[in-house]
Amino acid sequence: MIDPLSLTFAMLAGTMLGAIFFGGLWWTVRKGVSSGHPALWFSVSMLLRTCIVVLGFHFILGDNWQRLLAGLFGFIIARIAMTRLTRAVRQQNQLAQEAGHAP
Repeated sequence: MIDPLSLTFAMLAGTMLGAIFFGGLWWTVRKGVSSGHPALWFSVSMLLRTCIVVLGFHFILGDNWQRLLAGLFGFIIARIAMTRLTRAVRQQNQLAQEAGHAP
């Protein structure tokens, strides 16, 4: 039987891994679009982010299926949070641009 503290740690670790993955994706998109070599940015970023997440899941969460499931739940929570955060930032930027073009 696995204790609840271990599952909580696994969920927090999954949330951190998700924040690293999706935060890195957001940063890459913002930097890669304005770069002279976007394919290099996106390729290296994807490789680095995937390696970090796979190794994190393997070493931190990989010894028990319940911990892996809790970590995956945390990863999904991070995805939802990052989606909402980036949507709010994008809407805020659009409002700022519209206000700047007012007569």
